[in-house]
Amino acid sequence: MIRVRFAPSPTGMFHVGGARSALYNWALAEQAGGRFVLRIEDTDAARNRPEWTEGIISALDWIGISGENPAFEGPYFQSAYETQHREAAAKLSADGRAYYCTCTRDDVKARTGSEHQGYDGFCRTRGLTEGAVRFRTPDDGVTVVDDLVRGRVEFPNEAMEDFVIARADGSPLFVLANVVDDIEMRISHVVRAEEHLSNTPKQQLLWAALGVTPPVWAHVPVIVNEKRQKLSKRRDKVALESYRDEGYLPEAMVNYLMLLGWGPGDDREIMPWSEMMPLFKLEDVNPSPAFFDEKKLRAFNGEYIRALPLDEFVRRCQVFLDPTWDLGVFAQVAELAQTRVAVLSEIKANVDFLFLDEPVFDQASWDKAMKASAGEILTDYAARLEDVPFDADSLKTALEEVGAGHGLKLGKAQAPVRVAITGRTVGLPLFESIEVLGRERSLARLRAARERLLAGRETG
Repeated sequence: MIRVRFAPSPTGMFHVGGARSALYNWALAEQAGGRFVLRIEDTDAARNRPEWTEGIISALDWIGISGENPAFEGPYFQSAYETQHREAAAKLSADGRAYYCTCTRDDVKARTGSEHQGYDGFCRTRGLTEGAVRFRTPDDGVTVVDDLVRGRVEFPNEAMEDFVIARADGSPLFVLANVVDDIEMRISHVVRAEEHLSNTPKQQLLWAALGVTPPVWAHVPVIVNEKRQKLSKRRDKVALESYRDEGYLPEAMVNYLMLLGWGPGDDREIMPWSEMMPLFKLEDVNPSPAFFDEKKLRAFNGEYIRALPLDEFVRRCQVFLDPTWDLGVFAQVAELAQTRVAVLSEIKANVDFLFLDEPVFDQASWDKAMKASAGEILTDYAARLEDVPFDADSLKTALEEVGAGHGLKLGKAQAPVRVAITGRTVGLPLFESIEVLGRERSLARLRAARERLLAGRETG
């Protein structure tokens, strides 16, 4: 059975690169009827926080990797396996595959005369019974990593120093703990980020030294920004939670992340998980860096929003609306709004004018629209609204006639009306908005805007 694992550290927000790796692993598990193991690597006590663990589980659940699926196992915690880590270090020492070492960095520098020289093997034959534990690497030959993404990668053994696998107090280092955990959890495939490739020859040697066949390796490409720099938490927007909170849909995020380094082999990009998952192959992953294009992700998200059934769109918007707002009123304009937002957080600014006593005026919009004959347009249109049939078509015809009386086409005539009604120069279709707002409130806003315009001219 295929058993894959995703092993994040609970030391910060959930990186989109980690989410991409998790999805690749999840696809393999679901394809093969295998298992996806979530392991929290929590041995860095100084940096670990419970809320980060909760955030990992929540973020995975958001992109569809959930404990409700029988393919999911965990979460397991690396700290719970310390006994096995210590036992592995002791076994390697007893078998002559590792040895104790008391050398400091200064000791090595003094012997080699170089700050950059790797460990020189000084304690290999000293027969010490305490100190840090070093794994004895081969002196010659190469360690070959057969990687499903990168092909055959050779690492000269002479370039690998005898690396430390446990500290002097017996606590394991990552390189050993990671291998022991994978062995304990019967991991068959290790699919992870390219940055871990340099650790792989060491880990492969440890697997073999512990008498276990190494897993299938696959190191997926690094994700870069528009400057082709590796995505950084300090510099780039990388937290999956940030995109979730902004109103990206999980299905859009999953679709986009799956395509960072892989494609289904045709021209399609917008594909649901149920169609992508069966097509995914590690051998088809491109080893070149993958560009995280937020504009493209945004476009994907807009496509997914527009494809939602209307009642589902209304439901998903609720968290981004003021809880005091009348959902019945929102539902009247939801279909119009659905085509105009790329992320759900934009919905509030598109519809807030319907629920406020008066619109929130965007000053740039006001300055742009309230020129020349704006005051007369507002006055004349308000007069027409007194008795015009209150449907969108009639409201539009009335403004066309008012505009014609001032030598203006509809586009020019509706600019001051839109700002008076909504506070902005862009937004939902104007006449449908006026219809939902109602006659009395629309009239009040036209008159209030007219008064504000006159007051501004008098003080100016």
